[in-house]
Amino acid sequence: MAKKVLVVDDEKLIVKGLRFSLEQDDMEVDTAYDGEEAVQKARDNSYDIILLDLMLPKLDGLSACQQIREFSDVPIVMLTAKGEDMDKIMGLEYGADDYITKPFNILEVKARIKAIMRRTTARSPQETKSRIVEVGDLVLDCDARRVSIAGHEVNLTAKEFDVLELLVLNPNKVYSRENLLNLVWGYEYPGDVRTVDVHIRRLREKIEENPSDPKYVHTKWGVGYYFQH
Repeated sequence: MAKKVLVVDDEKLIVKGLRFSLEQDDMEVDTAYDGEEAVQKARDNSYDIILLDLMLPKLDGLSACQQIREFSDVPIVMLTAKGEDMDKIMGLEYGADDYITKPFNILEVKARIKAIMRRTTARSPQETKSRIVEVGDLVLDCDARRVSIAGHEVNLTAKEFDVLELLVLNPNKVYSRENLLNLVWGYEYPGDVRTVDVHIRRLREKIEENPSDPKYVHTKWGVGYYFQH
């Protein structure tokens, strides 16, 4: 099955270049030129990955990303012309999985897409037996990639789920931020460890009754994070 990509950018030359290059790799490419169109297309179609520009007309990339996250956990890569770290972190705060700074090398974009696709494919169920972990009020269904707290489903992004799954399946094992970055985002990821902190904070806000006094995801000061049974 050809992988389906949605490319969103108001610069037609960038869209044209990305489309041509990705189609060379046998990917099916859909395009949108503003944030509203991007959200609508994401709602109407099923994509394997979305490349989403930060600066868009009608609805900016962060708002579009946030809206898409309300109904989909499709991997989203933000394309940003700004190099400042805070912009990148903000992109991840809004539910993006990764970012690429413009001007970018098309080979880097392809490598990043393939890395994300590999991780997404790798989590396809390897066995028919459902892997469900229950810890207190928390229920983690690894195959369906769902989490519920006290019977209420919690909507996590793909990356938030990956972090939680890794910690839950390895209880009491402390992972450094560098470790988590490598295991969840991959060795080719150019971001920094604050990405991990942002995701842990968002995760706690969603699964913990009191995020500042967590029951599940704990911090070992100066070392990293761990999940406690």
